[in-house]
Amino acid sequence: MKGFIQTLKNIWSLKELRDKILFTLGIILVYRFASYISLPAINLAEVGDLLEHYKNQGGNKQGAGLLGLLSSFTGGAFSHASIMALGIMPYISASIIVQLMGMAIPYLQKLQKDGESGRNTLNQITRWLTIGVCLVQAPSYLSSIRYVFLPYQQFQSAYAINPDHIMFWLPSIILLIAGSVFAMWLGEKITDKGIGNGISILIMVGILSRLPEAFLQEYATQTGKGGFGTIMILVEVLFWLLVVLLAIVLSVAVRKIPIQYVSRAQARGGATRNLMEGARQWIPLKVNAAGVMPIIFAQALMFVPGLLTNVDESSTFLAGFKNVFSWQYNVLFAILIIVFSFFYTAITIPVNQMADDLKRNGGLIPKVRPGKDTADYLDDILSKITLPGAIFLSIFAILPAIVHGTIVQTDGFALFFGGTSLLIMVGVILDTVQQINTYLLNHHYDGLMQSKLSRTSNF
Repeated sequence: MKGFIQTLKNIWSLKELRDKILFTLGIILVYRFASYISLPAINLAEVGDLLEHYKNQGGNKQGAGLLGLLSSFTGGAFSHASIMALGIMPYISASIIVQLMGMAIPYLQKLQKDGESGRNTLNQITRWLTIGVCLVQAPSYLSSIRYVFLPYQQFQSAYAINPDHIMFWLPSIILLIAGSVFAMWLGEKITDKGIGNGISILIMVGILSRLPEAFLQEYATQTGKGGFGTIMILVEVLFWLLVVLLAIVLSVAVRKIPIQYVSRAQARGGATRNLMEGARQWIPLKVNAAGVMPIIFAQALMFVPGLLTNVDESSTFLAGFKNVFSWQYNVLFAILIIVFSFFYTAITIPVNQMADDLKRNGGLIPKVRPGKDTADYLDDILSKITLPGAIFLSIFAILPAIVHGTIVQTDGFALFFGGTSLLIMVGVILDTVQQINTYLLNHHYDGLMQSKLSRTSNF
């Protein structure tokens, strides 16, 4: 505890780091404030939370579960019909599209290799594509309010403007697009002038904002049953901490591939030809190189099985796909995650480029020929470590369904025992802490260098 307090003092004493943290917190407050500004065309005072109203009206588990997950990413803005209802997700979707298109379009491939200028052009393309995604998602969101959450025939008082009128759709679409662009701008400002990755931090803040409410609901449910309710709460908290610890292990686990860099004298066949005399380094290959992207991809496709119930409404097997906590839903979900883990790892880890870079810089893996053999070796190692990583990731994804009903009683708190929410929180917090430690280390190093120079100047 003493070391933790001292670390906080060190962080606060460093002016540059203190200003970055305060700037980040200020941006987060602005984002959270904006998430409570509702669309002017909808009067939420009549219904309150859209998702709660949806569940009270008999909404199915699939709708409530998936939409609840989306709402958690926006910090409840989705449920509040806020101007920030779309949140940062259109930007995430646009980034994924640009990344996937980079595999097939030579122009984007060239931009990826052009360094800082190419990265700036890609960012500009992503921003414009974000607006395009918003133009699709904004009408869809308004339609879901109009026909699913608040049918106009039943809840006319919840609408300030008739939803069939153009003045309902046009201003609302403009505000939703502006809110999403504003969220994107806030995220980029955090990245530029704050601490950590701004986009990831906004998503994490949105997720964390739902945690206290979910925990209080779980606490009220457990203690309301009497008996061992308080003990069960303690068991849930301890189990959740264990899950967080395992998520940290999954996020940081790497396989180190040893490499040797041959000196110029060695390359010319000089007297020191022993490769062990070269500089020794490692290539860290992450066990879970794909991060949370397989879960996001699989989650997007899980809307499709729920539509199969329209084919045969009497089938109990197909009906299981409407429940996010059913075994049918989660078995298919886990399989999709494993498949997407291999797919996303294959497109994001360029083993051929890594092998070419090693060969160009005089590096090699011991007992492996440079070039194609090195690429094949790295690909083989990557395939072997991706499988356990994908299985572990799929277990994390379906863990909320496993604990729901057995340990955890409420839907909201169960979602924090795994899946996208937990992995995003762990990943973002680890990345932010690492950046803070880097600032502290650089400051410490600069202090040592200054003290050394001052001692030298005295002579």
